[in-house]
Amino acid sequence: MKRAARLALGLAALATLGATPAKDPVNPTCPLHPNWSTNPTMVLTPVERSGVKVLLAEGRVDAGLPDRLTAALAAHPDITEIWLSSPGGDARAGNAAGRVIRSNMGITTRIPSGWACFSACNFVFMGGIPRYVDPGGLFIVHMFTRTGDRGAIDMSVAMGTDATTELIGDVEQDAALLASEDNDFLIRMGVSRKLLTDVMYQQKAVKGSGPDQSTRRCLTHEEALKYGVDSSDTAGG
Repeated sequence: MKRAARLALGLAALATLGATPAKDPVNPTCPLHPNWSTNPTMVLTPVERSGVKVLLAEGRVDAGLPDRLTAALAAHPDITEIWLSSPGGDARAGNAAGRVIRSNMGITTRIPSGWACFSACNFVFMGGIPRYVDPGGLFIVHMFTRTGDRGAIDMSVAMGTDATTELIGDVEQDAALLASEDNDFLIRMGVSRKLLTDVMYQQKAVKGSGPDQSTRRCLTHEEALKYGVDSSDTAGG
């Protein structure tokens, strides 16, 4: 896509930011209420923006997303950008959806101003060539984990030492496998390894009882460029 067309789409995606949103006291790099879609499954909507065909991808990343995305791109071969708003979801489905995008060479992914892309959404976004996080858009990362089900943890603790030890073993094994897959995907898609070592693996897996309870990190626009999340520098735009 030519520079002028990319600029026009960037302007079309730029929302009026208005007052600075309230910060999350638990996750101080992030707003209190990130603007991601609450759709229980990701809804794909083809629209036209500034004369260019865009696919709005809004909602939770679910197991059926890769197949729906493949069908949507086949039905609308003139789509050149995918705009993302998502609270995350199924990480493996996110990886697969990112590969679908990457296989359609030349499709841009974008997080527009005021929109947020968290967790599994990151993998969908990283499939794009090129990729843009517009000023005011949020690329939000966290530690790869399988310890989010606090109810399961509490139940295991109540059942005693053996059950807790078994749960910890299962969590560590599954988390290691998932992290290996996700690390490989992100690096293959062009993200800097330093995003993993300097940012993602510095986050807590679950909120603890100490003063630092943050479990997520919102990248600044400068960090998105630094770590290769936003490809503006390499894409000439």
